[in-house]
Amino acid sequence: MDKNSDIIKTEIIRVLNENGKTRGTELAKRVISKVGNEKIVYREISTLVESGEIEKKVHSRAHIEYELINLSESVNTQLKNVYKEIEMIREEIVNFEIAMKEERFTFQERLRSTIHQIHIVQSTDGILKLLSYYPAFRKDKMYSQISRKISDCWELIMSDIMHQQEDIFLNEILANLRIPQSDSKNVN
Repeated sequence: MDKNSDIIKTEIIRVLNENGKTRGTELAKRVISKVGNEKIVYREISTLVESGEIEKKVHSRAHIEYELINLSESVNTQLKNVYKEIEMIREEIVNFEIAMKEERFTFQERLRSTIHQIHIVQSTDGILKLLSYYPAFRKDKMYSQISRKISDCWELIMSDIMHQQEDIFLNEILANLRIPQSDSKNVN
């Protein structure tokens, strides 16, 4: 599954989430206006119907409606997947902390691992922030649990950073996380 396919599927679900039952032509028109072309959009709609995420009701050849199937279950399933992911990340951070105490990692190994952990937590945090714009996700009980787990991960990472023997460790992390400033001469 490619990135465009995910974007189109997300847009289809967003439109159905906002409107409930939607005629097929209206759904396709709204999704096409944001992303994709007609052929790909109809293919993704069919894929979602086959996977059981949306339901297709045929009233006549000219009148086909689509709607989400049991939105609360779909939301909860997606949030459970995010929760499992953040739980694995938390375990990885804790295991790294234990391994750091038992073994002597070089400065570069510790730096690289910490930056990797930050990127993973940032990515999951970003997904949660995107989902927060949909009331169905925000209302689910898993949402607050995931939010707490992400906060726990940030605390663990900061604790690891604070307990490094080198004074420049935090500065090196910040230097490696910053987006390089573009030179104003290179901008057209």
